[in-house]
Amino acid sequence: MGRLWLFFGVLFILFNCEDSKKGTAPVSKQTAKTAEDSIKQKNKTLKPKRAYSLPLLNEQNADSLLLEYGKKNRETKAVIKTTFGDIFIELFNETPIHRANFVYLAKHAYFDDTFFHRVVPNFIIQAGSSDNASTNKKRAKIGKYRLSAELNGNRKHTRGTLSGAKQYRENPDKKSAAYEFFIFLGPDKSTSHLNGNYTIFGRVTKGMDVVDQIAQLPSDKGEWPLNNVYISVQLID
Repeated sequence: MGRLWLFFGVLFILFNCEDSKKGTAPVSKQTAKTAEDSIKQKNKTLKPKRAYSLPLLNEQNADSLLLEYGKKNRETKAVIKTTFGDIFIELFNETPIHRANFVYLAKHAYFDDTFFHRVVPNFIIQAGSSDNASTNKKRAKIGKYRLSAELNGNRKHTRGTLSGAKQYRENPDKKSAAYEFFIFLGPDKSTSHLNGNYTIFGRVTKGMDVVDQIAQLPSDKGEWPLNNVYISVQLID
């Protein structure tokens, strides 16, 4: 009889231990989920405020809206990040529309995942476009517009200047395409058709070695690099 009670006692202990193991799993999952939710909530709290969005920009309202935007968003420095290295730039206050436009696009992450899509050795590299559907979606949300020319007769294209591109070269109003820009490499003798026709709104302050490297990449007949050069832009002040 004593052995029988001992047998049942052992079974009781075994079943209780097994139940305890099974019972801990749900508690661990719940604890993990609570911790995960806590991290998500913390990240949500720390997430930067959404950039202020202007009304849909068009040819008629873009200049005035961007001028007002620029009064409250005074950043003049940014970094263009690429897989080849960083390109640091300064934006000029003397071209307030172009500066504000670049800041606005950067704050809305427009440039992220676009490319340096045109490379011409010893001349320019051009950025701000891509063949990704996401780029057209971003443009649709921001608007279809150009920027009025902000030409300065004393400002010439020199190595490292940043200028607004154009949708077409023969452009009598000399307006800039809103979403694309180019960095001039030189030589200065190649600027006869640039000076007085393209708005210079910034310059490279550091990273021209990166610009030179990108300019030498193999490209197709349309001057599009054979391998996409992705960029992102971050404002740094």
